[in-house]
Amino acid sequence: MGSGCELSMSQWKQVQQLEMKFLEQVDHFYDDNFPMEVRQFLAEWIEAQEWDVACNHEAMSTILFQNLLAQLEDQYVQEKNFLQRHNLKRIKQQLQVKYKTNPLHMATVISSCLREERRIIAAASMVEQGPLEKSMQNSVVFERQRNLENRVVVVRRSVQMVEQGVKFLENMQDEFDFRFKTLQSKDPAERNNEQARLEVVRLQDMLNLLDFKRKETLGKIAELIKEIDAVMSTQLTEELRDWKRRQQIACIGGPLLTGLDQLQNWFTMIAQSLFYIRRHLDKLEELVMKVTYDGDPIPLQKPELEERVKCLIYHLIKSSFVVERQPCMPTHLQRQLVIKTGVFFTMKLRLLVKLPEINYQLNVKTIFDKDLPAGRVSRQFFIQGTSIKAMDLEDSSNGCLSVEFRHLQLKERKLCNGSKGNEVPVTVTEELHSFSFEAQLCLQGLTVDLETCSLPIVVISNVSQLPGGWASVIWYNLLTDDPKNLSFFSSPPAASWSQLSEVLSWQFSSFVGRGLNAEQLAMLAEKLLGQQAAFSDCQFSWAKFFKENIPGKPFSFWLWLDSILELIKKHLLPLWIDGYIMGFVSKEMERALLKDKEPGTFLLRFSESHLGGITFTWVDHSENGEVKFHSVEPYTKSRLAALPFANILRDYKVIVDGNVPENPLKLLYPGIAKDEAFGKHYNSQPCKDSQYISSVFIPVSQFTNVSAAPFSSLDLLPMSPGEFDVLKKQLSPVEFETAMNSPCYAE
Repeated sequence: MGSGCELSMSQWKQVQQLEMKFLEQVDHFYDDNFPMEVRQFLAEWIEAQEWDVACNHEAMSTILFQNLLAQLEDQYVQEKNFLQRHNLKRIKQQLQVKYKTNPLHMATVISSCLREERRIIAAASMVEQGPLEKSMQNSVVFERQRNLENRVVVVRRSVQMVEQGVKFLENMQDEFDFRFKTLQSKDPAERNNEQARLEVVRLQDMLNLLDFKRKETLGKIAELIKEIDAVMSTQLTEELRDWKRRQQIACIGGPLLTGLDQLQNWFTMIAQSLFYIRRHLDKLEELVMKVTYDGDPIPLQKPELEERVKCLIYHLIKSSFVVERQPCMPTHLQRQLVIKTGVFFTMKLRLLVKLPEINYQLNVKTIFDKDLPAGRVSRQFFIQGTSIKAMDLEDSSNGCLSVEFRHLQLKERKLCNGSKGNEVPVTVTEELHSFSFEAQLCLQGLTVDLETCSLPIVVISNVSQLPGGWASVIWYNLLTDDPKNLSFFSSPPAASWSQLSEVLSWQFSSFVGRGLNAEQLAMLAEKLLGQQAAFSDCQFSWAKFFKENIPGKPFSFWLWLDSILELIKKHLLPLWIDGYIMGFVSKEMERALLKDKEPGTFLLRFSESHLGGITFTWVDHSENGEVKFHSVEPYTKSRLAALPFANILRDYKVIVDGNVPENPLKLLYPGIAKDEAFGKHYNSQPCKDSQYISSVFIPVSQFTNVSAAPFSSLDLLPMSPGEFDVLKKQLSPVEFETAMNSPCYAE
């Protein structure tokens, strides 16, 4: 754990102090999502806004959008550097164009960027990146992308060379045609003189060269088509598959999804090249109509080349139809792919090929459970809302064709004759469903049937099923990349701890702003898997993750962890983000950490016996030097609803020598003064005479006001009415009432 000074550092300053390999990741996602200059200029203002809340409130997002533009205007007015003023003006205009009709999207983008910064900061604190993140950020991936970029550029240059070759052919043929017709127009007597015979020789030589150039041009076109085919079938397909895998990982809290604009650029450049080749082949057909001869290569080779180009265009456009944003309820942006019946959800599709020829309305139809195998689910649903919409050009710099479904709901279908549906061997939250999307594109005599599908979703009917649904989404997207494997949970594979630990850390970084460090993950591993020499290769089954209860507890591992996430989100967020909650530490480790510390040193950990509880333990020493550890009853959401946890730590009291209430909490482990750690999170001043006692703690040992000798809580003796009245007068009514009604114990 770092010092309080480090932990209080602004997020943007922490980003700027990262190593270069992490800064490159930051640069990568800001390029695709939001101008980094705005993040730099408005760092403090941006971090002070509630972007997560604005994602779900159009009015709030609109206000923030206008405020952001106003902040940029202020920066513009104050800026003295001419170039910076120019950049600020340009950026403001771009943001106005991009988000004026959809400020909710801007709020979502900024929220995602801030979340990704926090995830990268957390990743930088890890000793080693997890296997999934490493696979997406390694040098091999970047090198492959650079290679693809170079090959696409080469294809474009080759198309330009073919175009020059066709123009050369056209000019040569025009000259040949003119001279040939001129010779033909002469009188028969003139055709036999020496000059005419020389002209025939020249024409024969031109025809030979024309034939050579036609064959050369066709050969270059054939090679170019072969290269495009190779680029499409290997690298472009691989990049698209890789982007879809990264989308899966982003859906479960992993690195922010980037690269779709770059993919669109590659798809569009290849498509443009293919359409140019098609036009050049048509041009060659026109040349044949003017001049042809026996053995003319154009009518012999053109049909095959044309068919190959047509086939490549078909497959390119077909594969360019993708789900840009997976189904998600706006109220649960960090838990995509879980849809509750009767609640609006959104999803967005994009066509990656951007050409003037297809800038017209393209109707997209949404179908639910089209490919669901028979007998796989016990419930059936139908879509309520507009399930057919037209794709339109986006009002943004990429100008792609896209369509967003914003107002859809799922309704459960009432089955006839009292049927309960098919009997399936999985629970409701293990049933996987999906959306299919269909459209038909007719272009230059080519008909392309577009079809794609969403990642599998889980449909819930009660919000209490959300943790189970999200557990299924995590497990599925962690362990498979097959979007149509809807029977996955009939026999779910196990996950290694190295895989699972990485995803668990992402749950914390994406949902509550700070991931788990190596020590916290090691504590979790030991809790779940016991003492091991190494945890990375240990296998963790789906049943142990979600379905089976933790030994001796009435809940599963995931429900325990999810309840902690909810507790942090609603009641502990600032303290968690600052890194002051150790959280995952066993009682044995807790005592080992505290035993040599000064009296009053304490740490915060999550309850192992309660769902969604946090407790604190401090160390004390008796007069004979014996080390004592004191813990309080866990604070759950019901207890934290009335008062911030930081205030509880500030105002907590126990009865010590002389019956005087005293706060035993002095130093946050390893030795940070309590007020230095939590002072900025106190939301009120302490009442006079500390008129709040969060709970009266009866530790394993106390000190009496008579002899100051230690005694067991079991040795407490009744007080006389007079003695009790003296004690009572030292407490406020609130403290006394709390003392009488709050059960406390050492956990």
